[in-house]
Amino acid sequence: MKNRGSFLIHFIFWLIVIIICGLAIASNERRLSPHEIMVHFGYYGLINISIFYINYTLLIPQLVQDRKRYGMYVFSMLLLIVFMCILKTMIAVLNSDVILAYLSKNGDKKYTEIPEYIVRSVFTSGFFIVISALIKLAIDWFGNERVQRKLESEKKDMELQFLKSQLNPHFLFNSLNNIYSLAYQKSDKTADAVLKLSEIMRYMIYESNDSWVSLSKEIEYVKSFIELQKLRFKDGAAVELTLNGEIDDQQIVPLILISFVENAFKHGVANDPKDPIKINIIANQKILHFSITNKKSKQNKDEMGGVGLNNVERRLQLLYPERYKLNIVNSATHYTSELMLDI
Repeated sequence: MKNRGSFLIHFIFWLIVIIICGLAIASNERRLSPHEIMVHFGYYGLINISIFYINYTLLIPQLVQDRKRYGMYVFSMLLLIVFMCILKTMIAVLNSDVILAYLSKNGDKKYTEIPEYIVRSVFTSGFFIVISALIKLAIDWFGNERVQRKLESEKKDMELQFLKSQLNPHFLFNSLNNIYSLAYQKSDKTADAVLKLSEIMRYMIYESNDSWVSLSKEIEYVKSFIELQKLRFKDGAAVELTLNGEIDDQQIVPLILISFVENAFKHGVANDPKDPIKINIIANQKILHFSITNKKSKQNKDEMGGVGLNNVERRLQLLYPERYKLNIVNSATHYTSELMLDI
């Protein structure tokens, strides 16, 4: 892609130069002979092309970009201009009737003075050096920007994969602890818990590998998680889940909501019918509003949040930049997380 874009820029530049030269020939009152065209545009064309590409492919890469030898670059550039001007002057002298001759206003044949011609040659050579430098810098800048964007994208993907790899074992570790507790108590709910965990892990391993999932599937996953957590308690967990609006095929990044729910069960009181965990989800085709409130457990002294919420907030920053609002209220008795997501 980079080579194709570079070729296109060079092609357009030289096409413009050829068109300008062609217009110059067409505007000449006298029809130029093939020899005159060869001298004017053949020899000088090769010299100007040489100036362009010596600076483009040799001087700038070797002296400016690689070695940062700016003084040597200026010296080499001046040396190139001097050498090419001498070459152009030699061609002009050998073909003075073609290059230096011109007609005055009264029709007399005159010749351009050599010093004046040298000044013109210096400006022409300088023009091609400046243009080659500008094109080189522009192509390299756009190329570096493209590489930088690619590196940032790869870094973002790697970070997301790392965050996701953290999330799955974190959830699995907590769930296995819960099942172990049921098994240790020889609870009849153990088999149901293992079955529910297998359904959840199927979602996490297969469906959540996609970049996006439907909102309805993500909420079904949350419901399965809640059912798994209810099996821990003798009388079931006290959870109020309210769904409003359009819960359909809107696309959402998988495993975004679960960390908030898991955090509520881990750090909160989940078996108080008078003060249940309250989950409210409102959605339309553009906005998802998710909130969860839980009563804080006095026995649990762990810091609220932990890996789960730090993880999900970083994922939101990467996947929904400028498209989400996260508000967390940590009061003396309750912990509330509220997420507004542009979907």
